[in-house]
Amino acid sequence: MAERDVTLGQLLLAEYQTVKDEQKTRIGFRDNLLYVTLTVVAAVIAAAAQAEQSAMLLAIPPVCAVLGWTYLVNDEKISAIGRYIRQDLGPRLAQLADAERAFAWETAHRTDSRRRSRKAVQCAVDLLAFCVVPLAGLAVYWGAGQTSPGLLAVSVVEALAVVGLAAQVVAYARPFR
Repeated sequence: MAERDVTLGQLLLAEYQTVKDEQKTRIGFRDNLLYVTLTVVAAVIAAAAQAEQSAMLLAIPPVCAVLGWTYLVNDEKISAIGRYIRQDLGPRLAQLADAERAFAWETAHRTDSRRRSRKAVQCAVDLLAFCVVPLAGLAVYWGAGQTSPGLLAVSVVEALAVVGLAAQVVAYARPFR
């Protein structure tokens, strides 16, 4: 075999590095989405309070729904990468190396006794940031008495979208499995 030939082990390690780099990038992007959401919500609330226009609060649900869905999709891809490493890539490399296992950290960190409680708290934080806050904004809009039929219809559609997002957040989180 010539020196420049690539071995299967080298290919698997290169694939591991590539998917870990993607996972790292997605983690950073996902985490920043939470900060962006909080910033946008604060800006909309401040603008609505300053202008004394509760209808401006109707900007919160679509922003939270889009950012929340993007957060959720990235979180799922992060988990999918970890699952792929644990269930496919790691076992193939371990078999090739005639080792018991490869990438032990990919499974070791999942055995923490507080993992379920952390997942439940993270689910609650995600629901608060992406669902409770926009629903509270809608409640303030509805309670302010400045509704119009068109904007009321829009707000109901927004509420349904946020409730749908909440269902997806809980379904993806699976904190009690």
